[in-house]
Amino acid sequence: MATLLIKNGRVVNPAGESGQLDVLVEDGVLKKMAPLMFDDVAEHVIDAAGCVVAPGFVDVHVHFRDPGQTHKEDILTGAAAAKRGGYTSVVMMANTVPTIDNEETLAYVLDKGSTTGIHVYACANVTRGMQGKELTDMPLLKAAGAVGFTDDGRPIMDEALVKKAMEQAAALGMPVSFHEEDPAYIETPGYNKGAASAHYGIGGADRQAEIVMIRRDIALALQTGAEIDIQHISSKEGVELVREGRRQGKNIHAEATPHHFALTEEAAIQHGAMAKMNPPLRTEEDRQAIIEGLRDGTIEMIATDHAPHSNEEKAKGLTAAPSGIIGLETALALGNMHLVKSGALSMEQLVERMSTGPARIYGLEAGVLAEGKRADIVIFDPEENWTAGEYASRSENTPFTGMEMTGKVKYTICDGVTVYRG
Repeated sequence: MATLLIKNGRVVNPAGESGQLDVLVEDGVLKKMAPLMFDDVAEHVIDAAGCVVAPGFVDVHVHFRDPGQTHKEDILTGAAAAKRGGYTSVVMMANTVPTIDNEETLAYVLDKGSTTGIHVYACANVTRGMQGKELTDMPLLKAAGAVGFTDDGRPIMDEALVKKAMEQAAALGMPVSFHEEDPAYIETPGYNKGAASAHYGIGGADRQAEIVMIRRDIALALQTGAEIDIQHISSKEGVELVREGRRQGKNIHAEATPHHFALTEEAAIQHGAMAKMNPPLRTEEDRQAIIEGLRDGTIEMIATDHAPHSNEEKAKGLTAAPSGIIGLETALALGNMHLVKSGALSMEQLVERMSTGPARIYGLEAGVLAEGKRADIVIFDPEENWTAGEYASRSENTPFTGMEMTGKVKYTICDGVTVYRG
């Protein structure tokens, strides 16, 4: 019988008991939480003094590029980055090559994910080949193990098809997540139409691209009752649309990335393609609106949109370089610094947005520390300083390299097994 005792830590557990508690794990399951348990109850002991003990983080928006683009990342290296970031559950996006629009590709992803030591889930596509023309066999893909549906990376422009997809997803009890950028408002993707586009003398991506799509999809979700996830929200208007949508229906959900609550378009001016992403970094007013949305629960999830690209690809220049940055290994520190230490969120709110909330919305067995539940745990020191770099990810495309971070993962424990020690 494998037993582990985590002592002297501050348990932060939004969906259950919190406080100065010891945690006993037995055969992969959380056996007991109580103050001051004795060391001799377990074979292995972790002294978590000065650390937070929380449910393992849950990221419902990662790109592991496998199959098809494994020079950027594969499921094994992506999982290694997740472990280093404190994540015990991740949901892969479906824009692989081939796309996850069929049972075979889904089975490949899930089978490989099962070898990583953490829980790797996957969304399947809404439309075949992400072409926005024909729906996938959604009941079949649910039965094969998909936890949601998305064409992330591309907006679905056919409104009637989106409504049909929502109706099917609602009948299946599955979430649908949407990349909200109307290409009609985008001259140059990846850079905000504003200071960034003016600096580079390019057209940029207008905020209306996001606004019109969020407005459409909230209206359709309220009609159909589908659970929807507005992905990587970037604009103050988008946040307000979600806020109003949630007043009308609790089936409206949204996620924010660490880079959108930590950076503005000034980072794109400073770092060029290393800070190029879709949707782009916008203004300080937008950043503050996202933080307020996270604070008041309008935005229920922090999701990294971990998007690896090779150095060669990012070196192609402003317009030719692909959009996206890695994010799994810096997410906790950015949340700790920009949300908790700034006073915007409590530590419990941060953990809720990084674990309990995402797990609840996607129906995952995660996000809570409770007796009899599987022992997926992160232990982190909210005061430890470190410098971003030397990533477990195969890629290193991020503007945060070299920056001082505060908040470091010390242990990631999945099913009672320590899969990372920092």
